[in-house]
Amino acid sequence: MTTAAQSQTVEVGTRPLGIDEVVAVARHGAGVRIADAAWAAVDRGRAIVDALAGDQVAHYGISTGFGALATRHIPTDLRTRLQSSLIRSHAAGTGAPVETEVVRALMLLRLQTLATGHTGVHRETAAAYVALLEAGITPVVHEYGSLGCSGDLAPLAHCALAVMGEGVVRDREGREMPAAQALAAAGIEPVVPAEKEGLALINGTDGMLGMLCLAVTDLRALLRAADIAAAMSVEGLLGSDDVFAADLQALRPQAGQADSAANLRALLRGSGIRDSHRDPQACTRVQDAYSLRCAPQVAGGARDTAAHAAQVADAELASVVDNPVITDDGRVESNGNFHGAPVAYVLDFLAIVAADVASMSERRTDRFLDKARNNGLPPFLADDPGVDSGHMIAQYSQAAIVSELKRLAAPASVDSIPSSAMQEDHVSMGWSAARKLRRSLDGLTRVLAIEVLTAARGIELRAPLQPSPATGAVVGALRGAGWEGPGPDRWLAPEIETAVRLVASGAVVQVAEQAMGEPLR
Repeated sequence: MTTAAQSQTVEVGTRPLGIDEVVAVARHGAGVRIADAAWAAVDRGRAIVDALAGDQVAHYGISTGFGALATRHIPTDLRTRLQSSLIRSHAAGTGAPVETEVVRALMLLRLQTLATGHTGVHRETAAAYVALLEAGITPVVHEYGSLGCSGDLAPLAHCALAVMGEGVVRDREGREMPAAQALAAAGIEPVVPAEKEGLALINGTDGMLGMLCLAVTDLRALLRAADIAAAMSVEGLLGSDDVFAADLQALRPQAGQADSAANLRALLRGSGIRDSHRDPQACTRVQDAYSLRCAPQVAGGARDTAAHAAQVADAELASVVDNPVITDDGRVESNGNFHGAPVAYVLDFLAIVAADVASMSERRTDRFLDKARNNGLPPFLADDPGVDSGHMIAQYSQAAIVSELKRLAAPASVDSIPSSAMQEDHVSMGWSAARKLRRSLDGLTRVLAIEVLTAARGIELRAPLQPSPATGAVVGALRGAGWEGPGPDRWLAPEIETAVRLVASGAVVQVAEQAMGEPLR
């Protein structure tokens, strides 16, 4: 079946791409084309490079070596070999292959820059990137090889190598094969890079930026799921929703906090469990623990951080990153726009956010399992405590993940290892920041899923009291996916994975929104 995203065609070259467009191509297989108006800019840029190609005056990237070897003047008859040699030598990645969606994002973003005409490539070179994306041919790019400065060099070089018909790729079905074989099967002519082109194909922040676009998209969805998990925990633990009142939240006008609190109010609307303890004479607790009461402050701060990261991504998506770059008035100028610092900083910031949201989620789960703090539920939510252990070890899994997320929150961008004989003496490590953020978001997904599963068990143990329509719909979704509800101990890992799939797919958010009759913020 063809999805709406797959039937979409994203046009590059005349305007900045949006985050959603990057995700559509990278993750969902949307089509790609270069805008008709962009071809003239590509031709103009190439004409400028061609005019310099035979010049006896040294021009970086055209008639010199690279990095610390830029002092070497390259004779005219070696300048084409120079470009191919650059790509082959820089395709030096190692480690496990990275995900297909990351490589597709990287290729799309490099294509976007090529199509601006500021890099000086031939139109055939830009067209080859379109052809690979359209054919579902994905170069094999490795985990290690980028320092996040001078661009994501090794990852981009592996892509450029495939465009040359060399190296290894995956086809649409994920099968590895030689690039030459895949290109021939798709009817794609390999590119022979001319002057300047080798450098133009590898000098960009495209890998870290592509991962930032994917991460912003994923985190936005996970923060809605975090509000659902928090609402279920507040409900199941007999917490109060009074603290989420709009007038109280307005006393601290943080935008994300307001949105999260509004979500919590909507999710808990109509809860029979909550209504059962509204009478202040029947409920003697003055205030809830921070993990319940401060949920919108933490999730809201995370929202605001994600919004800032999206602003950085939008600015980078509007950027032309190459060195040297061809200016609008025809100059060929060296610059430092390839430095990944702006992207690296927010990638690290999002890893901090993921760790902290997960940390609060784990604390709510732990409260469900402690008889002294769960307001009348059995220890560990066990059917027969002592014989049964309930969700005791599910919380251990959460705790292990949260501990790992704290380690992953240590910033990569504060590190720098000089390279290229000290010519490149300060680097961003943005690629590394992006790689660890992907692991962080996977961990956050799993932590939230365990909270949702635990809270659902707690809510069902409150029967005959009924949950709100929204939280009840989430419990129903778990039931519909095969969860058996409270009862004697059984193999717990498959239940956790069911919850993980429901959170990761967006199903938890979808069913809650349907029950509410309105979208979450």
